[in-house]
Amino acid sequence: MCKDGVFPDKHTFPTVLKAVSRAGDQNPFQIYGYIVKVGLDCDEFVENSLVSGFANCGFVDSARKVFDEMSERNVISLTAMIDGYLRNECAEEGLRLFAEMRLVGVMVDERTVVSVLRAVGMVGDVWFGKWVHGFYVESGRVYCDVYVGSALVDMYSKCGYCDDARKAFEDMPFKNVVSWTTLIAGCVHCNRFNDALNVFKDMLAEDVKPNQSTLTSVLSACAQLGSLDQGKWIHEYIDKSKFNGDITVCTALIDMYTKCGCVHEAYTVFEKIPVKDVYIWTVMINGLALHGNAASSLYLFSQMLSNGVQPNQVTLVGILNACSHGGFVDEGRRIFKSMKKVHGIEPNLDHYGCMVDLLGRAGCLKEALVLIENMPMDPSPAVWGALFGACMIHKSYDLGEIIGNHLIKLQPHHSGRYALLANLCAATRNWKAVAQLRKHMKQKGVYKSAGSSWIEINGVNQEFIAFDKARSEDTSVHETLDKIVIQMKCAGCPSDTDILTFDLN
Repeated sequence: MCKDGVFPDKHTFPTVLKAVSRAGDQNPFQIYGYIVKVGLDCDEFVENSLVSGFANCGFVDSARKVFDEMSERNVISLTAMIDGYLRNECAEEGLRLFAEMRLVGVMVDERTVVSVLRAVGMVGDVWFGKWVHGFYVESGRVYCDVYVGSALVDMYSKCGYCDDARKAFEDMPFKNVVSWTTLIAGCVHCNRFNDALNVFKDMLAEDVKPNQSTLTSVLSACAQLGSLDQGKWIHEYIDKSKFNGDITVCTALIDMYTKCGCVHEAYTVFEKIPVKDVYIWTVMINGLALHGNAASSLYLFSQMLSNGVQPNQVTLVGILNACSHGGFVDEGRRIFKSMKKVHGIEPNLDHYGCMVDLLGRAGCLKEALVLIENMPMDPSPAVWGALFGACMIHKSYDLGEIIGNHLIKLQPHHSGRYALLANLCAATRNWKAVAQLRKHMKQKGVYKSAGSSWIEINGVNQEFIAFDKARSEDTSVHETLDKIVIQMKCAGCPSDTDILTFDLN
């Protein structure tokens, strides 16, 4: 166009800048030069496109410079800048800009509010979100827009306020599949998995057809609950609704089956997928590792590489876990060392935690300790916890006590750390230390939540809570447990009474 002598106008450059943004590897500054040459750098329409173009290409500082130099900033430019901050994971800057623009009286619309609520969810600042919710309710428009309502549900959920999310959902006069899916995903995010399944049933009762995001969230809830019957019913729905060709849904199905203990069903879904991406391979590898099928997990990893699919960080966490549970120490060392050289992936805290667990389980406690001391980042409590667990397994109580006290210093209000150290002290018959730990917990106001587990019986989840008097009075439960203990003894399973569990409350 330019070679033919046709001069672009203010309608040309926004389209070109959008193309540059979507191309991913193009330089927006060259287009900016053209804009300056033809004297359109002060045109409001072009300036707004420049803000989006720079931000979408990762040049958020340049986008902000254009925004600050605009002669008149309106709702479009404000929304473009906030969206730019979100794309570049600078949500706090986006919220700060929104607050500044509100102070100078810049008007906002539904799209602006949706962007701001997304930023609030990323930051987790529920009070900022409530402020946005409040002033927009006063405008009288909030409940007329389904997208704002869905954004409110998402914001409250990501901030951990599931009840507020539910209320925002119920206040919406019109709900679509996005609204329902957002609430289901919010329940999953807040660990209210049964609520997520109930909302899904209500959604179907309202004749709202779910999409792939809905099904993925519901399958995640089933996976977390171990709700196999519900998961199988959803699988049937997926087949009937022709979602079985969607790779995202299939990934969630495999994850659900493996977490519910059905590795064979998971592998059946896996085999039927004609073109497998890294996520499909990863979830199957992790599923096999979860159930101790280390050799199968390693074989699948080699098949993945043979098919030209490069692993990601999660894949390598799964394969290192497989090596850990399978006792493949040398293979784990080799894969860990090859991460950077072969796959171009820098080991993160999760990978170091897996290696510490691998070495610890194998009894290489000194090597694990040296690895922790030479980590390029500060070791997390999870990494120290892996070594502590190895100390308990191999009865290295002196080192375990040092690590246990260190963990309490790192997380002084984490009740689980006190419980683990108390178990160690009990194993060494140091009852005085156990009493001292109980005293420290009370002084700091730390209370241990009761352990719980659940099992699905005829489609209903039955929950069992430690020291639950209501359950303890049920003789059928104790009779069943006694039978299990007898079966374990007959199978040759030794009982380990060295480590006792205490109610530290």
